Amino acid sequence: MTNTATDPTAPVLLERDGPIATLRFNRPDALNAIDVAMANAFLAAVQALAADPTVRAVVLRGNGRGFMAGGDLATLRAHPVQGAIDILTPLNQALPLLAQMNAPVIAQVHGVAAGAGLSLLLMADYVLVAEGTRFNLAYINLGTSCDVGASWALPRLVGVRKALEIALLGDAFTADEALRLGLVNRVVPAAELDAATAALAARLASGPTQAYGAMKRLMRDSMDRTLPEQLAAEAAAFVQCAGTQDFQSGVDAFHARQSPRFTGR
Repeated sequence: MTNTATDPTAPVLLERDGPIATLRFNRPDALNAIDVAMANAFLAAVQALAADPTVRAVVLRGNGRGFMAGGDLATLRAHPVQGAIDILTPLNQALPLLAQMNAPVIAQVHGVAAGAGLSLLLMADYVLVAEGTRFNLAYINLGTSCDVGASWALPRLVGVRKALEIALLGDAFTADEALRLGLVNRVVPAAELDAATAALAARLASGPTQAYGAMKRLMRDSMDRTLPEQLAAEAAAFVQCAGTQDFQSGVDAFHARQSPRFTGR
């Protein structure tokens, strides 16, 4: 694995293991709370990944005791309005890039995911969680509304009624409850989290990357389209995928009764 961040104290570490990229939030002493430097570093890392066609899976994770505790309260206490603007502006540029890139995005979550940490994992394509992880949307407890896409993702995952309950009450909940609600995909023992994430990332990184991207965009955009619009979008995506090498490989393998070998092209 190659670490492209030369400074081990950088707020976000970008690592590559072949086609798999890992973004590590790296403020462990602050439970990876997002300050301005981390927000800008996150945007730079996401921009680099979005521009690199060799990236075929992305893992988001946090160093230390937790995934992410939310926004940095020291920044927001010192500069409430400007601090919020300076943190949210780069984050809001990064999130659409993550959502639109072909590579599937996996959130590897442990310890705590609160505020922006919970919002961020909701935007991932697949979420793996360690047993014992605690979640809290938390914003209402600070007297503010949510950010980092929570109001977009949460109602889509759990429905408006349950989303409002989570957002307005601000209560903590467990990994098992997150799984029951459909906020995460799988809960594993903490000792198995690294291995489970690595296995999933390797599986996705060997898949048809362009088809993954088309599928991601179709699913995420479906609720904003009429049925005829969605059917047209599906047809256009299918035709585009039909022109890829991976589609030809998949069809040939199917006829030969073999497993396909996808290259992401």
